[in-house]
Amino acid sequence: MDLLTHHAQAIGSKAAVIVDAAGGGRPSATTYAELEQLANRCAHALGALGARRGDRIAWCGPNSLEVITVIHASRKAGLTSVPVSYRFNATEMQYVIDNSDATVVVVDAEQAASVASVLDQLPKVRGVIVYGGDAPARCEPWKELLGAQPDTPPRDDADPAAASTGATMIYTSGTTGKPKGAMRTGTDPGAVGAMLERLNLLAPDPVHLTTGPLYHSGPLAFASFAHAVGGTTIVLRKFDPVAWLRLVKEHRVTDTFSAPTQLKRIVALPPGELARADLSSMRTLIANAAPVPYALKQELIAKLGDGFLYEVYGSTELGVVSILAPADQLRKPGSCGQTYGPIEVRIVRDDGTEARVGDPGELFIRTTLEMDGYHQSDERLSEHEAEWKSVGDVAYLDEEGYLFICDRKKDMIISGGVNIYPAEIEAVIHEHPGVLDVAVLGVPDDEWGERVHAIVQPRAGVALDLDDLRAFVEERVGGYKRPREYELRDELPRTDSGKLLKRVLRDEYWSDRDTAV
Repeated sequence: MDLLTHHAQAIGSKAAVIVDAAGGGRPSATTYAELEQLANRCAHALGALGARRGDRIAWCGPNSLEVITVIHASRKAGLTSVPVSYRFNATEMQYVIDNSDATVVVVDAEQAASVASVLDQLPKVRGVIVYGGDAPARCEPWKELLGAQPDTPPRDDADPAAASTGATMIYTSGTTGKPKGAMRTGTDPGAVGAMLERLNLLAPDPVHLTTGPLYHSGPLAFASFAHAVGGTTIVLRKFDPVAWLRLVKEHRVTDTFSAPTQLKRIVALPPGELARADLSSMRTLIANAAPVPYALKQELIAKLGDGFLYEVYGSTELGVVSILAPADQLRKPGSCGQTYGPIEVRIVRDDGTEARVGDPGELFIRTTLEMDGYHQSDERLSEHEAEWKSVGDVAYLDEEGYLFICDRKKDMIISGGVNIYPAEIEAVIHEHPGVLDVAVLGVPDDEWGERVHAIVQPRAGVALDLDDLRAFVEERVGGYKRPREYELRDELPRTDSGKLLKRVLRDEYWSDRDTAV
């Protein structure tokens, strides 16, 4: 039986989705029984526009009841759900929709004009459904289309696929070029169960808050897990730190998933706002998408409380690999935790041999949560022997089996033949009270090949003294790793999920060079 159908029968009157007005949200409260009927109508509507079982359908828009409905409807109809960033321009939307082979697009009215403007370049799309406002020409209005559909399930519950969590194709953030669609048609229930247990997400009566945009793999996965276990999802259309604190207190939120960027905005709120906060209901706050600076963890625990902060390391391609529990957040600086369940890791040197404890090398992972592959691409993850895959991170293990990510292999600086890991230096610079964000990268040097360069974003209202920052770093970082120059910028380029776009910064310095190192 489909998981939503099961919950509609067992806990039909329980709130499934509550949408807040913050960020332009359309306020609503929807029970499991109502969500089941809405998802069924949506599934039939997708079919009415030509989507057939096995097809891909694209959706685009900020967090909303409709987005969650489409995710459930896709599963019920045997379709693959393809999220599209609502921050994309029309050209970027066209690329993902066309590359994914989507046959139907469901889009928020805010982004409908962009999709409509490229419809002539989407020959495989048979229909577009628009919700939350007026539908442009050649598009179907959500209310009218769904209103004409039956509210019964779209297929036989005896179909084994009906009990699955649904197929997804999530496009990677494209930090190294055009995004690639990571196809995932199933998952390992045992591994997922072990992960949820380790994250304390199997406790009764969960209330999940959507901190990040659902078109990203982490926010989408953990919002989906909340409904899989019969929890209530509180929808924040677009992140706002003041609204976030209010919603946690108002709805007694138990869990959420956040990037460090959003956590920085929360702890940077004025003391008066933080004084009104109440996170006593929070059991699990998962931080991921980018390394979480140790200084940010200290500040978050000091201002919001202890015992609920988890950090996970993983990727769209390989799922969650390791988990750092609340008790280890300050005990293991720089670590992203230990593996769980069937997940295994191996650190491999350049010569193919396994590294000793404490020695860095490329991180290879053996997991049952790996994607099926990239859609319409011959590209494959790096492999070490059979079943061991890598996304290109350099890491080491300590004597207790805790994993430490040094950096992306491609971001490593080689100066005078010595390997330097920017993440280590960035972690130190983040400790300075005047720093909000930082990027450390290698820039051209005729003598050393590369030299260490730091680009710093000060906290709002802070006149950061670079001589003071330099002295701060020199006390904590060895001479060969210290930045030779510092520069200030108002903002650093990051993806929507919080990943630093070092490629963009590096191109400023290397674009006129024959080599990139």
